[in-house]
Amino acid sequence: MHSRRDFLQFAAVAAGLTGFSGWTPRASAQQQLTQDDLLKFDAKGKLTLLHVTDMHAQLKPLYFRPPSENIGVGDYSGIPPHLVADDFLRHFGLERGSALAYAHTMVDYVDLANTYGRLGGLDRTATLVNAIRAERGEDNVVLLDGGDTWQGSYTALKTNAQDMVDCMSLLKPNAMVGHWEFTLGTDRVLEIIDELGFPFLASNIVDTDWEEPVFDSTSFVEAGGSRVAIIGQAMPYTPIANPRWMFPEWSFGLRLETLQKNVDEARADGAEVVVLLSHNGFDVDRKLATEISGIDVILTGHTHDAIPEAIKVENTLILASGSHGKYLGRVDLEVKNGKVTDHNSYLIPVFSDVITPDPIMAAKIDEVRAPYEEELGRVIGQTDSLLYRRGNFNGTWDDLICEGMMEERDAELSFSPGFRWGTTLLPGDNITIEDLYTQTAMSYPEVYRLEFTGERIKEILEDVCDNLFNPDPFFQQGGDMVRVGGMGYTCKPEASMGARISDMTLLSTGEPIEPGKGYVVAGWASVNEDVDGPAIFDLMENYIGKQEVINMQPNQSVKVQ
Repeated sequence: MHSRRDFLQFAAVAAGLTGFSGWTPRASAQQQLTQDDLLKFDAKGKLTLLHVTDMHAQLKPLYFRPPSENIGVGDYSGIPPHLVADDFLRHFGLERGSALAYAHTMVDYVDLANTYGRLGGLDRTATLVNAIRAERGEDNVVLLDGGDTWQGSYTALKTNAQDMVDCMSLLKPNAMVGHWEFTLGTDRVLEIIDELGFPFLASNIVDTDWEEPVFDSTSFVEAGGSRVAIIGQAMPYTPIANPRWMFPEWSFGLRLETLQKNVDEARADGAEVVVLLSHNGFDVDRKLATEISGIDVILTGHTHDAIPEAIKVENTLILASGSHGKYLGRVDLEVKNGKVTDHNSYLIPVFSDVITPDPIMAAKIDEVRAPYEEELGRVIGQTDSLLYRRGNFNGTWDDLICEGMMEERDAELSFSPGFRWGTTLLPGDNITIEDLYTQTAMSYPEVYRLEFTGERIKEILEDVCDNLFNPDPFFQQGGDMVRVGGMGYTCKPEASMGARISDMTLLSTGEPIEPGKGYVVAGWASVNEDVDGPAIFDLMENYIGKQEVINMQPNQSVKVQ
């Protein structure tokens, strides 16, 4: 296992031996950080698990600012992954201004982004995967895709995910699970799976008629001299977080009894190592590890959390491998007499500028993007401020979208869903069509315009807040807090249901939002069918084009107590 000393040593390599503090030119930083540094690892045993998750269809290197808030409640407060900024740096022993500080926190983000450059790029990930397979032996490495792979970009939307399917096939994963994949609709999901070439697993999805499994639950792999069982867990609350009408014949849920049964059957079938490939979210899987016996490793996704190494909960290791292709998770296992006896783990940051792109993957990426390249690069505006979308309550991209909806739909208030996906733009960057679609590319993009009473608005905020801050993770149903435009409020995450939201204020007048009064609200990504309104990407293209230069000030309208 990496110690804090190991992380400090890595940070020293990344920072340079001359006391780099974060403000030297990019070329200097790149000279100090190498591809070999990223691959350095104290290998254990013969079996290596590699994990990518929540890529959201991002094929190219990108900026993605880590969250400014990641609030845990109850027993989950103040522990990983609910640490940000300096608290994160202190907990993991990372130097401010180091490569790992940039990869994992928003501290000094713009300066460090200008120093270290972008992360990710599937051609860079392919290089790392191929290098580890060459080092360990291809038969000793298991690569797993944690889902949210087929959605989140212009090209994925236009090709109905074929771009991601074609590129991921070159990585040769051993299995995958899903969440946003299901928003392609039943027919398209099944069509892709028929041609996928590797298992699409979901222990927790059954049909609504007979409650029979829709997908395989388990796949077995012989790797590292061990029989490895991979059990898949789709996002259990998909029909709540996304439109049920897109997959009406499938029923989701945690289904813990089914999961325990599948673990026990895998053991009975000779599995020496049981891996749960999960899209439950970190806190759900932390609790699940205390209730399900027999799982050696949980590779978790959905909440986009990124921590430098796996944590151990009772007898189960849990690794969260971030999002958007920024990281490649690695867990090495030593297995003796049918049991895991030792391990090491590390979350490899994919620093794009110091990794040689894999030529085969790079050529495939160019091929799938070629028909759209001109439109992808079309500039619709410029930003003078940092545009990002991560944090429990707001991000400047969502503030911009909220402003655009109110203006374009002539609304008093606006709601933007608390999606965690979407890349970052630095001050001075052009805003292109590709950038806009990383925030908005989805299959139900209509912007509605409705009237809600103040009472109903509070009910909506309370409901979403409980999804995020319920002290029992099994009742947390995904996403960050709904973003709001035109209003302010106070939130108490530790309060009980119905008592978390107060002081709702109409910003245009400074007056309280009245329970019995009606307000015109614009919003998007409704889970209802047949929503009437323009697509969010078209609306925001018009709005940004009118503004020309975007300057988003810090949002002070949401108070957290």
